[in-house]
Amino acid sequence: MTKTITKGAVKLPLNEIIDGDCIEVMRSLPAESVDLIFADPPYNLQLRGDLHRPDNSKVDAVDDHWDQFDSFKAYDQFTKDWLAAARRLLKPNGALWVIGSYHNVFRMGAELQNQGFWILNDVVWRKSNPMPNFRGKRFTNAHETLIWASKSEAGKYTFNYEALKALNEGVQMRSDWVIPLCTGHERLKDEAGDKAHPTQKPEALLHRILVGTTNPGDVVLDPFFGTGTTGAVAKMLGRDFIGIEREAAYREAATKRLSKIRKFDREALEVSASKRAEPRVPFGQVVERGMLRPGEELYSARGQRAKVRADGTLIGNDIKGSIHQVGAHLEGAPSCNGWTYWHFKRDGKLVSIDILRQQIRAEMDDTRPH
Repeated sequence: MTKTITKGAVKLPLNEIIDGDCIEVMRSLPAESVDLIFADPPYNLQLRGDLHRPDNSKVDAVDDHWDQFDSFKAYDQFTKDWLAAARRLLKPNGALWVIGSYHNVFRMGAELQNQGFWILNDVVWRKSNPMPNFRGKRFTNAHETLIWASKSEAGKYTFNYEALKALNEGVQMRSDWVIPLCTGHERLKDEAGDKAHPTQKPEALLHRILVGTTNPGDVVLDPFFGTGTTGAVAKMLGRDFIGIEREAAYREAATKRLSKIRKFDREALEVSASKRAEPRVPFGQVVERGMLRPGEELYSARGQRAKVRADGTLIGNDIKGSIHQVGAHLEGAPSCNGWTYWHFKRDGKLVSIDILRQQIRAEMDDTRPH
């Protein structure tokens, strides 16, 4: 479903594919209106002649006109212009992802820094099924590089750390991602049965990027939309997208693809939030609400005890202080998370006081506008 947002005198064309030159279109859109930009620009591969397999069959390489530039100088000017247009569109806390190969990613990285972007990470996308090196004169090119950058050093960019950790089976997400090339049913084909686009990116790659660095309702712009992978994943994940694509065949393929995509339901869109992002609950609030009473005893898993005081502090054998300070003292530790350390008794069983904190947080969440 298409919707528009009016910003100043210009409407933001959400969930649309715009026909035109990406630089001109970006310059026509309202400034500071986009949360994230994902860009997969021409690689400027500088291919010299056809590439053949050992059986003499021709490799379907990237030799389209849109990937051809007269010189490095011409490519650098193109990079400078589209990055400047992109930076203008980003909100102050917005961020940008670019992807490239060794042919162009270093040139883009330098220009990003020249324009004031702040590079947060480079990510290596390691392809689990790369195309072999048929000539046998170089290493098999098995990866591409992504650069993630905030609009400025001071930008408060989105990073859903816990969500990415959950995607990675509870382990901190690293900067090397093993994801296969786009193949099988996901690979779009034209009427002749050939690839609809030579460098179609896998949805898994965009899923990781959008889950990790955007939130539902954010606006994601892709200035080199191609066959619409960014739009498809954004639509599934409840993000709004803007696509720019000058090639009619790609727009047609993307439109058909997007018509078959449905948005996940609201519960499915929720991701693991950073603990730091959760609202702070003072232990005193637990006491003043009567969830625990002054004089009630708390217990650690190892049998340490302390009593609750009316002001939300605890008193142990020889220590008074917060739930964290008393726990740390009793354990002889430099610090302690009192919420997970202390328990209260109910029906003869020990129950973590963190249950009470989560109950308050759930009530706070219910009162927020949705």
